[in-house]
Amino acid sequence: MRATQGALIVASTLQIVLGFSGLWRNVARFLSPLSVVPLVSLVGFGLYEFGFPGVAKCVEIGLPQLILIVFVSQYVPHVIKSGRNVFDRFAVLFSVVIVWIYAHLLTVGGAYNGTAPKTQTSCRTDRSGLIDAAPWIRVPYPFQWGAPSFDAGEAFAMMMASFVALVESTGAFISVSRYASATPMPPSILSRGIGWQGVAILVSGLFGTANGSSVSVENAGLLALTRVGSRRVVQISAGFMIFFSILGKFGAVFASIPAPIIAGLYCLFFAYVGAGGLSFLQFCNLNSFRTKFILGFSVFMGLSVPQYFNEYTAINGYGPVHTGARWFNDIVNVPFSSEAFVAGCLAYFLDNTLHRKDSGIRKDRGKHWWDKFRSFKGDSRSEEFYSLPFNLNKYFPSV
Repeated sequence: MRATQGALIVASTLQIVLGFSGLWRNVARFLSPLSVVPLVSLVGFGLYEFGFPGVAKCVEIGLPQLILIVFVSQYVPHVIKSGRNVFDRFAVLFSVVIVWIYAHLLTVGGAYNGTAPKTQTSCRTDRSGLIDAAPWIRVPYPFQWGAPSFDAGEAFAMMMASFVALVESTGAFISVSRYASATPMPPSILSRGIGWQGVAILVSGLFGTANGSSVSVENAGLLALTRVGSRRVVQISAGFMIFFSILGKFGAVFASIPAPIIAGLYCLFFAYVGAGGLSFLQFCNLNSFRTKFILGFSVFMGLSVPQYFNEYTAINGYGPVHTGARWFNDIVNVPFSSEAFVAGCLAYFLDNTLHRKDSGIRKDRGKHWWDKFRSFKGDSRSEEFYSLPFNLNKYFPSV
C-alpha cells in the first residue's frame, strides 16, 4: 500500500503538468471529429466485458435489471406522459430499488443456500457480513497506511497507467460535453480538466485509496440517460459520496447491491457513451475512402490488439512483453490492453499524417466545424458552459 501511495503521488504529476501547463491543449488542438469517433466510441464499447458477462454471473437478477431499465427509461415515458420526465430521469432509481428488493427476497428466502461460492458472491445481498463489519463512522486521513515509499520502477509503471487514463478521460470529457448539449470543448478547457484530474490522483495517493482517479464513463452514460447535466447535481452527488464514505454503515448498504444489477446498468451506460462517439460521424465525409480507412482500421485494431494482449495475459499469467524488469513490462503491456487508447492514438496519428495537406481533406475530417471553438473566447457560450465556480477562472484562466 505504501508503495502504491508513492507511485500514485508521482504519477499525478504527469497529468498536473500536462494539464495546467497547456501541453495537452496543444495535443487536443489537432483532434478532429474524425479522430474523436474511434476514441470516444471505444471508451464506451471497449468496456463490453463489464456488461452482459457481469449480468450472466447471476442472470436471474441481472437480466430483470437490464430489461427493467430499458423498459422504464425508453418505453414508459411514451406511454405515461407526465410532462416532468419522471421516468427517464429516475429510471435508474426505480429499477435498482425494485430489483434490489427482489434480490433480497431471494436471499432471505433461501434461494442461494447451498449454491456454489461464486453464485453466492454474485447474487446474495448479505455477503460476508458486509454491513455488520462496517464501522459507523470512519474519517479517512492522509498517510493512513504510513509514510509512502517511492520506487522508480513502480512510479514509471504507474505514470504509464496515468497516461492511458488521461487519453481515455479525454474521450469521456468529449462525450460528456456532447450529451450535456454544450458547445464543443475548447482545447484549453480539456487541458484544464486533465490538470484537475491529476490533482484528484494526488489526493488519492495522499489518502491511500490504492487506485487513482479518472473520468467516470458510467456517469457520462448516466448523463445521457437522464439528460441532466447540471453542475449542482454533480456537487450534491459529491457531497453524498463524502457522507457515505464517512458513515460506513450507510456506504455498506449500497455496497451490498449485487454486482449483476450494476452490470445491467453498465449495458445501457456504456452503450450511450459509445453511441456518443458515433454521433460525431455526422461531421465527417463518409464518402471519402480516407475517412473509411481511418475509421475502420483504427476501430478494428483498437479491438484486436487489446484482445491479443488480454488473452495472452489470461492464459500465461503475464503479458506478451515479459522481461526481468516488471516496470518495463507494465509500461508496454498496460497501454496496449486498452481499446480506447489503441484506437484513439492510431486514429489521431493517421488523421494528422495521412494526406493531410490535400485539398478537401479538412472538410472530410470535419475540422471546419470546430474552428469556432479552438479558443475559449471564440464563442460567447463558453463562459456559461465551462467557467469555474467561486471565481477560480482568475487563477486557472482558459485561452
